[in-house]
Amino acid sequence: MHQEWLRNYFPALFFNSRKEKFMDLQRAFLAIVLSFIILFGYQYLFVKPVARQPHNGVQQAEQKEKAGPNATVQTTKNQVPVAAKPAVVQPVAPVIAVDPDARDITIETPLYTAVLTEQGGGFKHFILKKYRTQLAKSSPNMDLVPDTGIGELPIIFSLDNGAGTALPAYRADQDKVSLTGDGDTRTLTMKATLAGGAVVTRTMVFHGNSYMIDLAYKVDNPGTDPVTISPAMSMNNTPFAHGSTTSRYLFSGPALYVDNKLNQVKPKKLIDGPKVFQGDVSWAGYEDNYFIDSILPLTKGNHQVTIGGTASRVRTVVSEGEVTLAPESSAVYHYKMYFGPKKLSILKSEDHNLSKAINFGWFDVLAKPTLWLLNYLYTYIGNYGVAIIIVTILIKAVFWPITSKGMRSMKNMQKLQPKVAKLKEKYKDDPSRMNQEMMALYKTYKVNPVGGCLPMIIQIPFFFALYRVLMAAIELRHAPFMLWINDLSAPDRLMIGFDIPYVHGIPVLTLLMGLSMYLQQKMTPTTADPTQAKIMQFLPVLFTFMFINFASGLVLYWFVNNLLSILQQQLINRQVKAA
Repeated sequence: MHQEWLRNYFPALFFNSRKEKFMDLQRAFLAIVLSFIILFGYQYLFVKPVARQPHNGVQQAEQKEKAGPNATVQTTKNQVPVAAKPAVVQPVAPVIAVDPDARDITIETPLYTAVLTEQGGGFKHFILKKYRTQLAKSSPNMDLVPDTGIGELPIIFSLDNGAGTALPAYRADQDKVSLTGDGDTRTLTMKATLAGGAVVTRTMVFHGNSYMIDLAYKVDNPGTDPVTISPAMSMNNTPFAHGSTTSRYLFSGPALYVDNKLNQVKPKKLIDGPKVFQGDVSWAGYEDNYFIDSILPLTKGNHQVTIGGTASRVRTVVSEGEVTLAPESSAVYHYKMYFGPKKLSILKSEDHNLSKAINFGWFDVLAKPTLWLLNYLYTYIGNYGVAIIIVTILIKAVFWPITSKGMRSMKNMQKLQPKVAKLKEKYKDDPSRMNQEMMALYKTYKVNPVGGCLPMIIQIPFFFALYRVLMAAIELRHAPFMLWINDLSAPDRLMIGFDIPYVHGIPVLTLLMGLSMYLQQKMTPTTADPTQAKIMQFLPVLFTFMFINFASGLVLYWFVNNLLSILQQQLINRQVKAA
């Protein structure tokens, strides 16, 4: 449609009697390329840039300027805080022998089952009870902790700035914590004496109705000599194991929220070296489009976050700074941890800017209200597929008047084509005069050559917003619609008893979407020449292939939108014909 108003508004740009056929092919090819860019390129154009790693000299100067006497700890007298240094992240995890005397502590809540070890205090498992790895009911529940060595476990507090070469040997006051009700709260206390004589007491508070866990670490120096410590919390992650086909299109990797800004680090960039961030850290963690593991430092002052590793193994270290504990003094460090789903309502209720982890880019202001509307409709309907249909109808209704005006303008443009053709023939040797006569013709018949494309331009942000919501919202993960569509986050496939190469089943909804797009194109008024029109007929085929592996929720939206556009075009055609 955008080609039409360009052709009619600036005909001289398209005028060349000897090369017109070639130019038609060029413009058709350009339209196809633009279609690919619209569907695939926007996420690369609109994603927020990753924060650059500052140079060491600048970074150290900033640390000295920002760090104060209470920058990283709740201090007592005679403590001397020093700005944090970047943690050393080894490319290969250190090998640590397993302590046979260390017990595993199990935490059971209505939301998850977690297992942590007394050796280092890291989590060996964090299994979500409401989310499975695959759609099949026999598939295991989501485990957000990688199955790695004892030194690679997440949520390990150390006094060596996260070096991880030695783990504290805790002793817990119980070996199982059970929470049965939503309002239940339980506490687990663990204590360890380190080689240098310092004593670490770890207090964990679990809540039956929340994925959030409260953490407090008290470091005591019972000796007669000062002790220098570099407290840090470390976390190791690998890509989450679940069968999402949409994850390949969206960000997955380390992320953090610093100084009111979301920073996402592409794992492949870590090959250049660790990335260091300094400032007011709300949270740091590892995420994909559905789940997140995160650490939330609560101690007042700035923190430093070091992210290193590889694309398959990411290590995040949150450093508190170097502190000297005087004899018989102590320091306390507070954190929270959130391992769970990236569900907007849950993250907002937990606060601490965790909801910023759900990032829809430039269209966030449109996408989040759309997600709220989907969830609101679901509370009454109980089916996200039906909710998508209703949202599509509502969006179409909002733009119905302006879309109708654009369609009517295109129809009127089509009726003027015989007169336009005569002007082209009459002034074929004088493009400037042809432009003038063309504008006069439009003015006489009160036709706006831009009117057909403007409605499409206005709707593009809303399409992108809904596109991103349907691709990333965890609410649609494993959400059934009807018949063969049992997962709106996965491509639709109707299985027919034998395997079809590449697609494995029949993409019925995608084929129906392609057919509806073809019918819509046949009904849409066009001023293109026959050669260009034939080429453009291949667009529905291309779109069908592009959508074949898209989430069925997105295909459903596009299909319903096409049907509504066909209905609207049919009504416009009748009105223009009657007039």
